[in-house]
Amino acid sequence: MKFNDGFWLLKSGIKPFHGLQVVQGLQDGDGYNFQVSTKPIRHRGDTLAGPVLSVRVHSPTEGVIGVKIEHFKHTDPTPDIALFPDDPPVPSVSLSKTETTWSVSSGGLTAEVTQNPYTVTFKSPTRTLTAAGYKHQAIYDVPYKWTLRSASNNSCLTTDVSSNPRPEAAPETVRYVHSELNLSPGELIYGLGEQFGPFVKNGQSVSVWNQDGGTSSEQAYKCVPFYITNRNYGVFVNHPGEVEFEVGSEKVSRVGVSVAGEALEYFIIYGPSPLEILEKYTRVTGRPALLPSWTFGLWLSTSFLTSYDEKTVSGFLEGMQTRNCPVRVFHLDCFWMKQYEWCSFTFDPENFPDPKAYLNEIKQKYGVKICVWINPYISQLSPIFQEAAKKGYLIKRKDGTPWQWDLWQPGLGVVDVTNPEACKWYEDKLDALVDLGVDTFKTDFGERIPHANVVFHDGSDPMRMHNTYSVIYNEMVFRLLERRFGKGEAVVFARSATAGGQRFPVHWGGDCESTFEAMAETLRGGLSLTASGFAFASHDIGGFEGHPPPEIYHRWVAYGLFSSHSRLHGSMSYRVPWQYGEEAATYMARFLDAKHRLMPYLFSLSIHGHTKGHPMQRAMFIEFLEDRTTHYLDRQFMLGPSLLVAPVFVPDGEESEYYLPAGRWTSFFHPSRVQVGPIWIKEVVPINEIPVWVRQGSVLCLGPKGVGRPDYDFAVDLEVQVYELDEGQVVQAEVPTGKGAGIAGVIEAQLKDGEVKVKVASGQVTLKSLRYFTTGAVKTAEVGQGEAGASLKL
Repeated sequence: MKFNDGFWLLKSGIKPFHGLQVVQGLQDGDGYNFQVSTKPIRHRGDTLAGPVLSVRVHSPTEGVIGVKIEHFKHTDPTPDIALFPDDPPVPSVSLSKTETTWSVSSGGLTAEVTQNPYTVTFKSPTRTLTAAGYKHQAIYDVPYKWTLRSASNNSCLTTDVSSNPRPEAAPETVRYVHSELNLSPGELIYGLGEQFGPFVKNGQSVSVWNQDGGTSSEQAYKCVPFYITNRNYGVFVNHPGEVEFEVGSEKVSRVGVSVAGEALEYFIIYGPSPLEILEKYTRVTGRPALLPSWTFGLWLSTSFLTSYDEKTVSGFLEGMQTRNCPVRVFHLDCFWMKQYEWCSFTFDPENFPDPKAYLNEIKQKYGVKICVWINPYISQLSPIFQEAAKKGYLIKRKDGTPWQWDLWQPGLGVVDVTNPEACKWYEDKLDALVDLGVDTFKTDFGERIPHANVVFHDGSDPMRMHNTYSVIYNEMVFRLLERRFGKGEAVVFARSATAGGQRFPVHWGGDCESTFEAMAETLRGGLSLTASGFAFASHDIGGFEGHPPPEIYHRWVAYGLFSSHSRLHGSMSYRVPWQYGEEAATYMARFLDAKHRLMPYLFSLSIHGHTKGHPMQRAMFIEFLEDRTTHYLDRQFMLGPSLLVAPVFVPDGEESEYYLPAGRWTSFFHPSRVQVGPIWIKEVVPINEIPVWVRQGSVLCLGPKGVGRPDYDFAVDLEVQVYELDEGQVVQAEVPTGKGAGIAGVIEAQLKDGEVKVKVASGQVTLKSLRYFTTGAVKTAEVGQGEAGASLKL
């Protein structure tokens, strides 16, 4: 929300009440409660009339300090963002005060509050991180006309006559709570969920309000009120509804945050590194769930508007198998149900006369898991609509009738996930599908949740439910799968999310075009998402809209198979490789085998995602914060700490450009090629290649060649690859079991006196060979049967 006309003036009619002076500060538990006047207090008479802000500054867990600003206090609205849902807080706070200042310190972070003028300054042990300075906190009474451009007011859910046929009279004014934090010179802002625009958010107005707008607009499916900076801190705004961020876009040296209502709370999260910030943030809002290893294999979809008949489906699976591109998850998109009936949760009998037998057949024959498309919308033409409407299972208008509109499906209603009976009814439909042989669900949609003139079963505030719906919906489906298959065996393929949604993976990037530009949009969105607490990210390989030219398909396949999760999916055309030339299958087979072989490394990363909130795909600045060049890079990424991936976004024959930070880098696919960074590489990348570089000092444990699946015993017959150790350096690599968070053993590599030694430091792991990469040369040693290590003399 922009309140100003320039820097000095407010827009016409806006009335501000800035927090100016602390009139009382009292210690309370892990912090202080302040009364902050909005006018100068010179004598008792000045205490009469006018707003007083109640401000709490406290530390709920180590390295995190919260600021809560309230005006009118009343019963807290619902829903809320769940705090500390998985790991408990780690209390660690010290409080101190003088006559005119108060300090709250925790885990290297200190908030210093001054009395007059009222300010809050956040410091690390070495510098000031940011500050809410004089007049940086306020409540504003805003004429309604200035709010019309907000995402919620400008939404089709508000303006469409079917969605909102009888709009209520607009209020004269709207109350906002607003806070600003200083932006230092050179400070950059990232995150705010899956945003497809510029990766660095400085200069942007971002509304945290989920919308179904594709990847080519300012709208986003997964809006998260959290940003991370290149200055050792992040900011989480603890508000589930619409949060408006002005990132140097209203006042160019400040980040402004505003919400309509009477309260605003945010947390400053300090960390010496971005990964430590994300670890603390996901402690607060929840850790990503541990995923089964089979989810990291290749997902193949029927596509959307294409034929789903049994002959076509079997032909695809057979063709992928014979071309050494084995599918691990087969997905049936919308038309597994009859047209106009989405969702009925019933297989179309014309295409699937005996779905249980058919699913069992392809699962047994091709070794696939089965995923089917669902959403929380119920068409009026669905055979289950009347039941849902009569029993009150749908979101209602204020007159008690179901909310309905015709966008997407005729007269669709939306399941009210605040109604326990509605959730049980919905889960029963999914249980029946699991009984037929379904293993997972693509939980599509969940963004266009009505907020204007509707009521929820439990009385939840519709404005707060709009974003939160995505988390409740995906959690409901995820928990059902956990109940059926066990912890660590559940996965959804979700499109919508907000803060806390990272707990129920996987999420994919939504509807993108089949262009290089959309491929870059997808990567920017994914990197923004994984900078916002999400450990995993996926996308539609080849693009969703349109039919990609072969060169775009080839480039996207390579990028997709070096993403955490890899799915082939389109709209009106198929994504099986032979549709793009037989050579496409050859290229895919090579990259898919590489991903299968890398599974001991990749699954170890997923465990760290679960236990620490560390993302698998990482923007370059997350790993190389001290290298200022990395702070702007959005067309390459790190896959964990060891692999640098630089997808190609240019036509065949044109030079691609990417950056290698300091150190020695070895090409993963062509190890005779070594580069010493920092260096920009400008090269023509062959159509069957993708630049993947291994960081100096890495130890990669690879499974057998041609293993043909992502889920196998990661602790048997490993090839240990060691890259460019320094003399005396010791590096360890964990080898997961592939089942849950279990670790089969630890591999240790050491270079000492010109000799490389590799051994099983702990656990039960069998090694097959050792490969040591140094200055373009490769030395190999076989490991004898029963031996727990090997060595190479350099």
